[in-house]
Amino acid sequence: MSSENVTTNATEGGSDEQKGRGFPWAVVVLGVGLVASLGVGAYQHMNLVNTRMQTSALEREVATLRQTLNSSDLNVTQSLSALRAELDSTRKESLSSTEKAKESARRQAEAIAARVSTKLSQEQNEHQKVLADELDQIKSRTEQATARLTDITTEVGSVRTDVASTRTDLDKTVAELHRTTGDLGVLSGLIATNSKELSALRELGEREYFEFTLSKTSAPQRVGDILVQLKKSDPKRNRFTMEIVADDKKVEKKDRNINEPVQFYVVSKARQPYELVVNAVKKDQVVGYLASPKVKVAGRKL
Repeated sequence: MSSENVTTNATEGGSDEQKGRGFPWAVVVLGVGLVASLGVGAYQHMNLVNTRMQTSALEREVATLRQTLNSSDLNVTQSLSALRAELDSTRKESLSSTEKAKESARRQAEAIAARVSTKLSQEQNEHQKVLADELDQIKSRTEQATARLTDITTEVGSVRTDVASTRTDLDKTVAELHRTTGDLGVLSGLIATNSKELSALRELGEREYFEFTLSKTSAPQRVGDILVQLKKSDPKRNRFTMEIVADDKKVEKKDRNINEPVQFYVVSKARQPYELVVNAVKKDQVVGYLASPKVKVAGRKL
C-alpha cells in the first residue's frame, strides 16, 4: 500500500479509536439534554397548568363579573323600569294635578267672572237708576224753570205794564203838582200834598225828602239834618207854629198854612233854601215832609 493509504488507514483507525473512547460523554450529554428537555417540558407543563389555572380563575372572575354586570344591568333595568313607572305615575299625577288646577282655575275664573258680571250689572243698574233719577230731576227742574220762566215772562210783562202804568200815573201825578212861592218869596219846588205825590217827587230825584210826624213837645225833634219843635197847632184853621234850629240859629215860623212851603236857609250846607211842608194839622201834632237840596256846599259836612 502506498503511504497515502497507510496514512489514511492510520487516520481512520485513529478515528475509530477515538470514537470508541468518546461514547460515554455523548450519553451524558444526551442524558443531560433529555433531563433538560424533561425539565423544560415539566416547566412548560407547570406553566401551562398555571396558565390554565389562571385562565380558569380569570374566566371565573369574568363569569362573576358578567354575573355581577348582569345583576347590575338587571338592577339598573329594574331601577330604570321603576323610575320610568314613577315618572309615568308622576307625569300622570302632574297631568292630573294640572288638569285639576286648570279646572279649579277655570271654575274660579268663572265664579269671579260671574261675580264681576253681577257686580257690573248691579252697578250699571244703579248707575242707570241714578241717571234716570237725575234725568227726572233735570226734567222736573227744567219744567219748573220753564214754568217759572213763563211766570217771570208774564210777571215781566205785567211789571212792564205796571211800570208803564206807574210811569203814566207818575207823569200824571207830576203834571198835577204845582209850584208856589214860599214864605221867603222864593219860588218853591213841586209841592206834594199827600204820600202818593211825595213818592212821585222822590222818583224825580231832584231833592231829598224826609217825612215826619211832629208832636208838641218841650224839646226839638230831628228831621233830616235840622231840628224842629212844634209850638202850636190849630186843626180848625189848618195852621201851625214851629221853631226851626239850623246853623245854631233858631227861626220861628208862626201861623203857617198846610201845603205852604216854609223856607229857610242852612248856609253851611246848601245855597238853596230848605222847604218844610205840613200836609195835615192835628191836635198838638202835624204831619208833613222836609225837602232839602241835593247840591251841598263844597267842603262842608252835613
